[in-house]
Amino acid sequence: MIDRRFFTFGLGALTLSACGGATTAPTAAPAENWPTVPNAGWSAWVTSFKGRASAQGISASTLDSAFRGAGYIPKVIERDRNQTEFKRSLEDYLAIAASDERIATGKQMLARHGALLNRIEQHYGVDKAVVTAIWGLESRYGTRRGDVPIVSALSTLAYDGRRGAFFEKQLIAAMKILQNGDTSPRNMTGSWAGAMGHTQFIPTSYLAYAVDFTGDGRRDIWSEDPTDALASTAAYLANAGWVRGQPWGGEVGSAAANSGTPLAVLQPQVPGPKIAVFKNFNVIKRYNNSDSYAIGVGHLSDRLKGGGAFKASFGPDETGLTLEERKELQTRLSAAGYDTGGADGVIGGKSTAAISDYQRAKGLPVTGEPSVELLRMLR
Repeated sequence: MIDRRFFTFGLGALTLSACGGATTAPTAAPAENWPTVPNAGWSAWVTSFKGRASAQGISASTLDSAFRGAGYIPKVIERDRNQTEFKRSLEDYLAIAASDERIATGKQMLARHGALLNRIEQHYGVDKAVVTAIWGLESRYGTRRGDVPIVSALSTLAYDGRRGAFFEKQLIAAMKILQNGDTSPRNMTGSWAGAMGHTQFIPTSYLAYAVDFTGDGRRDIWSEDPTDALASTAAYLANAGWVRGQPWGGEVGSAAANSGTPLAVLQPQVPGPKIAVFKNFNVIKRYNNSDSYAIGVGHLSDRLKGGGAFKASFGPDETGLTLEERKELQTRLSAAGYDTGGADGVIGGKSTAAISDYQRAKGLPVTGEPSVELLRMLR
């Protein structure tokens, strides 16, 4: 198995490589600043790296161009040191991964890029809705591709040493990408940990699987045009063993679940839907080794094709609130002047802060936790 990501990613972002259902958010973070600072140790490390890269066939001109303007980014180390692993329920994960907004935008993307996605599906045999769903989870359909200079980020992480060998391997791969002329150092941007483009390839996976579907001589996953990125995603899944014409799985009792012999029946959350999974479920997990991620991609792809939500109820959470009641809580808090950042039913940092502010203003014990009583007070 080619490990496309290395870290436990929760839905943000992210950068998304979750394991065993432990995830945060399925999208990259909004744009922000990533300033470099002088660092003598990093500079010395770069000098030694250039020697090692040269021994692996990287030209002096490529190295000089790649590191011109590059630098040590302290914020990258902060992110690496402070990754919080959120253990979201499947219900919460799906509320984000297959939100109404993500479904609506995905349907627009399927229509807008229909001819392209049809050609990709015909060529690689991979369901175009699954490719689109991965695009939606990884970068919100290209709107959050990441703005961190990849050479600076990878060299910072390789110099730091905590996972130095891994990041140096990625940096060598990035040098090969630049030497091949697929992009320029200026345009090679992505997440703080090195994932790039519309569907967030790390450099080694890019070298192994990215394709030039436009035929312009470059495998360009960074530009506004998503053609090469979407085709590269299909190529990745095809190489991982995608079975043409077979669904990923489906809720037990659905037509999809009855269309083949499942590898397993999963019930990640009780109460909650039982999900029959086929081989293509495991292929999606090759892209990101998480049951929640694969279910999220599969379910979003079904919704993009007009399918409905899972029929089985998840029931109330540990606070006694259902998803709809948590949405109502967020809506009422926001209406009262306490910004929750939206009403998706997922209680994250902004919702916790809003609850705390409301409790403080009302002279209540400040817990930041939702409750049936809190919702009753807000009604």
